[in-house]
Amino acid sequence: MPDIKLKFINQSGDYNNSTVVIFQKNQATSFDEIAVAWTVINNCGHESYHPFTFPMDMYVSASDSYGNYTELMPTSNGQQYSMIRDNSGDVLRLTGKAASAKEIDVLNQLDTGAINANIYKDGKLLATKTNIVPGQKAVFEFKPTIFIGVVSQVEEGDVMDSAILSNINTELSLLGVISADVVMTGGGRGASSTAFQFSLQNVLYV
Repeated sequence: MPDIKLKFINQSGDYNNSTVVIFQKNQATSFDEIAVAWTVINNCGHESYHPFTFPMDMYVSASDSYGNYTELMPTSNGQQYSMIRDNSGDVLRLTGKAASAKEIDVLNQLDTGAINANIYKDGKLLATKTNIVPGQKAVFEFKPTIFIGVVSQVEEGDVMDSAILSNINTELSLLGVISADVVMTGGGRGASSTAFQFSLQNVLYV
């Protein structure tokens, strides 16, 4: 699948210069788990637009209890990685197939010390799982969808808790999409203001 070309367009009546966040949810975790602000759009005024790419490629990385980070490794669904200790120290290795063809698994095979596992897309943090103790694993699974909403004081890479996520309900499917406009409407002033809404328009499919 080629990368998906998207264009956010502000057609809302927003007068508060709202910040828009785009992210994916890790389907392998519970509902009240955290999510990461993958893309944040700031200062995009009325009738302005912000182009961005949603790549198909993902990368995996891990960090250990000593504050070391592994290099980003290309990854895809169905692969398992393990944090092991070799003669050079703690390293991340591709070690086989994940438990499911829809997952990416990161296993802590160190004798001691917890690790953190991270997934990246377009060079930006997409999802994270922290404090994976020896013998345990992080499981990442993503649907071909993005979530989008209006937030305050959130930057790219920030971890968003359930309180923030509970206010973001728009899920847009990118299944089979090559390009599309992501249009924001709603907003306004005073009693006539309405909730923000997001929709895909001018969609081009495979």
